[in-house]
Amino acid sequence: MTGDPLLHFHDLFGFDKGLIQRLSAGEKYVGVMLKTGEIGVCSTLNTHVEKGDLEVEYPDMGRPAQRILYNAYLNARLNYNIAYEDDKDIFKHIDFSVREKVVMIGFFRPLVKKFRESGFDLTIFDFLEQDEVLTPLKEMNSFLATARTVILTSTSISNGTMNNVLAHTSPSCDVFLLGPSSILHPDMRRYPNIRKVYGAVFEPYDHHILDIISQGHGTRSFLKYGKKVNI
Repeated sequence: MTGDPLLHFHDLFGFDKGLIQRLSAGEKYVGVMLKTGEIGVCSTLNTHVEKGDLEVEYPDMGRPAQRILYNAYLNARLNYNIAYEDDKDIFKHIDFSVREKVVMIGFFRPLVKKFRESGFDLTIFDFLEQDEVLTPLKEMNSFLATARTVILTSTSISNGTMNNVLAHTSPSCDVFLLGPSSILHPDMRRYPNIRKVYGAVFEPYDHHILDIISQGHGTRSFLKYGKKVNI
């Protein structure tokens, strides 16, 4: 399967503003709570989300802030429809000791720390952050061409970069989509080379999650209140 994932799910599920009980936007995330209690989140990745972006009757998929809103809405609608078997983060679930040429796109600092402490090799790219451990973006496509494993941030769904990354990987590459912005629907695994999708679900009606988001906090502040799951 190819094409924009948000447009694909839009064709399947549309958008019903009437299902939403609460919306929350902060510096780092947008959160959606449905009237049935399910919660979805999506990283803003430094995109400024205006109040008007949250009040639309129907999101415009050409506007970055409204794509973020729709991504969070989809997570609330879809991420609770699966009986998850375990609650493990990717480092416990995948044996990286037997994997070579691992590339990470999106600077997951806690996960990078685990790689370093375990002595595993890792090449990291990030579109926004600056750090001495990052490899210059101009080298990303050449690294993707030979990578055997790619850990790809799920914010690539809302910002539209996912398909470009996948297009530069070889058929033998295993891509793991990672982050609380992940859409946990089986169709995500139909995109080229995506083997697993790692995301999160939260206790229904946990307003604390949306409060944290509205206060401008990010993943490390609210993810501890959720459950790490995968499909």
